[in-house]
Amino acid sequence: MDALLIAGLVIVLFAVFTVLRAVRIVPQARARNVERLGRYHRTLQPGLNFVIPYIDRVYPMIDLREQVVSFRPQPVITEDNLVVEIDTVLYFQVTDPRAAAYEISNYIQAIEQLTVTTMRNVIGSMDLEKTLTSRDTINSQLRGVLDDATGKWGIRVNRVEVKAIDPPKTIKDAMEKQMRAERDKRAAILTAEGNRQSQILTAEGEKQSNILRAEGERTAAILRAEGQAQAIDQVFQAVHRNDPDPKLLAYQYLQVLPQLAKGENNTFWVIPSEVTSALQGVSKAFTQSLPPSQATREETPQVAQAAAEEAAQASRAAEEAVADAGEAEPGPRQLDRARATADPLATLTDPDHANPKHAER
Repeated sequence: MDALLIAGLVIVLFAVFTVLRAVRIVPQARARNVERLGRYHRTLQPGLNFVIPYIDRVYPMIDLREQVVSFRPQPVITEDNLVVEIDTVLYFQVTDPRAAAYEISNYIQAIEQLTVTTMRNVIGSMDLEKTLTSRDTINSQLRGVLDDATGKWGIRVNRVEVKAIDPPKTIKDAMEKQMRAERDKRAAILTAEGNRQSQILTAEGEKQSNILRAEGERTAAILRAEGQAQAIDQVFQAVHRNDPDPKLLAYQYLQVLPQLAKGENNTFWVIPSEVTSALQGVSKAFTQSLPPSQATREETPQVAQAAAEEAAQASRAAEEAVADAGEAEPGPRQLDRARATADPLATLTDPDHANPKHAER
């Protein structure tokens, strides 16, 4: 009884195990190859699949998604005999699981070696500078060669990217010095251009400032001249409109004379000869316009004596003025001025002093 129970349990377990081996579930974007009696039979698609246990052999899953493989840096010699290390990245996708499993044993390793050999062939025809600036050309050439070679393996190469190009350290130092020199050159050029523009703008500003200042000064001078012209014209018109006589002009001339001696350091000043003419005109105006009265004709002896005393005092003041002016070697005109100060009317009555030129003669 116990033996029959154990046998039944074994049979049940074997049946369950057989059923489990007959059912295979494949995830999305995966594929599995099936061999029946050692020969390729079919490829299991994503979903629920049934196989014959112990007859069909199911191989591991193959990923049908796009895959990324980064290869380690490989040394490559350029056309100018420089060794550079190039690191590449490959993007590929399995399109035929059967070919990927049966046409090549390890397609990842095959793609890596093919990439290295193709890259050495492409880089060997370029110098270092062109290699550093022609990544797109390198990528397109590598992709074309790899896509053609891996097509029979059931693999499609989508992209090949050169991730890094590392030249030798000495070349890096030289490139860094060259780059620094180029930047210094550009900085010097930009600085010179900035200084040039600054000087040009400053010169233009000064030019405009000088032009505006000159125009302002010219306008101010014109306005001042016009104002002076109008003032002179108005004075001239006023004088001619009022028709002044020589007496008034002579009186105005005499009023200006005291201003000649207002300076503190004036020790010598010249009286023009026209002063005598003005004085004669004024004296004539007073004598002609004011005839002597009856009281003047009947002057008492006391008044005559007082006039004599005043004349004597004026004479002494004139002599003192002459003596003071003699220290500075006075000329004839200074003596005449002193005498005129003492007795202005005496100059008018003296014909020799009325005209300084006649006195000198």
